[in-house]
Amino acid sequence: MMIARFTCRWPLLGVLFCLAGPALTQAADDPLADARAEFSAALAAVDAGKIDGSDSERLRAYPLHPYLVAARLRLRLARLNAVDDSGTDDAVAAFLAAGGDAPVTRELRRGWLNSLAGRGQWAVYLANLPAGLAAGDTGLRCQQFAARIALNQTEGLAAPVIEQWQAADKAQPACDAAFDWARAQQLLTPALIEARARRVARNGYGALAKVIATPLAAEVRARINQWAALIDEPQKAVDALIADSAKPVDDEALLDGWQRYARKDPEAAAARFAALRDARKLDDAAVSPYARALALGLAWSRKPAALDWFARTLPADVDVITAEWWARAALWSGDWPQVTRAIALLPEASRGEQRWRYWSARAAGAQGDINAKAQLATLAGEDGWYPALAAAQAGSRYAPHPQPLAADDAVIARLDALPGFIRARELFRVAQRTPAAVEFALAYEALDSPARLQAVILPMRWGWYEQGVATASRQKIYTDYVTLYPRPYDGPVRAGAALSGLPPTLIYGLLRQESLYRADAVSSANAYGLTQMLIETAARTARKWARPVPNRDALFDPATNVPLGAAHLRDLVDRFAGQIPVAIAGYNAGPNAAARWLPASPLPADIWIENIPFNETRNYVQRVLWHALVFAWLESSGKPQPVEPWLAPVAQPAVVASEAGGS
Repeated sequence: MMIARFTCRWPLLGVLFCLAGPALTQAADDPLADARAEFSAALAAVDAGKIDGSDSERLRAYPLHPYLVAARLRLRLARLNAVDDSGTDDAVAAFLAAGGDAPVTRELRRGWLNSLAGRGQWAVYLANLPAGLAAGDTGLRCQQFAARIALNQTEGLAAPVIEQWQAADKAQPACDAAFDWARAQQLLTPALIEARARRVARNGYGALAKVIATPLAAEVRARINQWAALIDEPQKAVDALIADSAKPVDDEALLDGWQRYARKDPEAAAARFAALRDARKLDDAAVSPYARALALGLAWSRKPAALDWFARTLPADVDVITAEWWARAALWSGDWPQVTRAIALLPEASRGEQRWRYWSARAAGAQGDINAKAQLATLAGEDGWYPALAAAQAGSRYAPHPQPLAADDAVIARLDALPGFIRARELFRVAQRTPAAVEFALAYEALDSPARLQAVILPMRWGWYEQGVATASRQKIYTDYVTLYPRPYDGPVRAGAALSGLPPTLIYGLLRQESLYRADAVSSANAYGLTQMLIETAARTARKWARPVPNRDALFDPATNVPLGAAHLRDLVDRFAGQIPVAIAGYNAGPNAAARWLPASPLPADIWIENIPFNETRNYVQRVLWHALVFAWLESSGKPQPVEPWLAPVAQPAVVASEAGGS
């Protein structure tokens, strides 16, 4: 079995970055604990603005010491005021030369390049910009352009500058010098300007498209402005084009505006369909995409009229999304023959997915096909949401089909002693997850296939669960449930269950989906902790349940976060009269959205969930319920679990109170 080998690249720093593997193997008494604590204190000092430090021999020998050196150098760069500081630049250059492309150098390298650009040190910039580094980084690429312009190295520069200008969907200050140069060289021709304005409009940036089109001829500019109007105010713009049938408009722009209109208010758009068709003289082929847009808008709003508009869509305009939503609309309306017809329009690969095999069997059974039961039984022999539903349709309990990894402790110990994994582990333990993931990925890439299997287990043993799950997913390993479904927060989860009356397995399913066990998780919407609570939701829930009102930091404490998340889910369960799938949808998308999605008449839960209009929320509900089932199966030592409740009808509660906010 091949294990990655590491060659030390740090002789110039005089630090022991490459320690012998066995010396770093995690022992029961954690031999790196003292050095780790010293490193954390030194890194905190840098964060507090202290550059210099007297490092002990133990700290200098610690595997992460170069990260401390890099942090100090970044702080020195941030404090540079003079145009030239050869001492700092020389120190950074020496560090980078010693480290090459090791992960610890990457953030510092970019910081140094930005500093050089800010100080106009263009010759040094170009001399230290590695080949290819700027290719995927807009800021570095535009700085490279600026450096070449400043140094009069412009041969061959026109094409890449024009390419960057054409790709810009928003202001890019780093590119201003290059774009100004291109204008001065008269490289931005009317044809290029028009092409960029149209591409920006195609991406939905109407206001920017208008700005770009400013220098164009009046007729061309008017077409771009018309497209911008269709983006920004589709109803008003469509009405104007109906009223003035002679007003010019590009076909692409008109369809784009119509699609926006149909998404926002499909019923109002449907009322204008005939008028638009007649005003614009659209034949059956030309009008079919407009019918498709209405069908999708109405299906996303769960309106029965969607089926009529799907039927008016020509086969050439039925793509995968259209066929899927046609099937969902037919499910919502209980039109099983049309479900079958819609699924038949999917490509063969899509029809082979568990989702559509399940619904195909359901539709067949509803139409009296004797083969439907066998189809469901076959599907129930697999793992996942739809196989469990298939078992429920047969009235059977369901058990997953585990395929556990065989842990090889000797290989895992050798992996644990590799320098790259040591650094990844230590970075994880000092809460530096982003560089930890980079180090882990680099070490993982050097492994052969058998060792990569053991690399799934390694971070799980460290308690770095999201990395273990990600490594398993990378290898399409999903059914080692003992490894991939740990229960590290039993105390807070049991406390949450006691407070809310919800099953611990459901709470575990929630936090696994929300944060993948990351107690320090922060979402883009500023939701915090294991159950991803918003501050305002946590405060409201705490007051209702007579708990201390938490601040942001408290939500990173599982003992606070998990009971509050469970209580919030309980509130949603109560609001929706015990309908757990609806409550889970409300946890993800907000209770008001979940309330809007409720049917006028009771529907089987599988049909209701399938018609959740947000892909994220639909998948979220399915995964939380699946995770809860797996946790229940594990807790019962492998006994098949009841899944009939997954089919319980979803209906409007007797009273749905108005409640703002979400999880």
